[in-house]
Amino acid sequence: MNEKIKQLYNRALYEYFGEEYKNCELDIYPEDQYFAELIIQECLHLCDIHSQLQRNQYYNGVRAVHDTIKQHFGLE
Repeated sequence: MNEKIKQLYNRALYEYFGEEYKNCELDIYPEDQYFAELIIQECLHLCDIHSQLQRNQYYNGVRAVHDTIKQHFGLE
């Protein structure tokens, strides 16, 4: 599991439920991990669609964002 997804998961629990989750380091449920990955993949898909429409210098920027997101969340 990507550490960034786990950090965001624990942050969401704290921000939603409050102080009782402030310093928790809970393991993410597999279905929640999968849900997070689907959201990330959808964002990557939007980058792909947009980059296919723009074949110029802007395309290189969109592609760089796509690759940065993948790396940031540890997706293959």
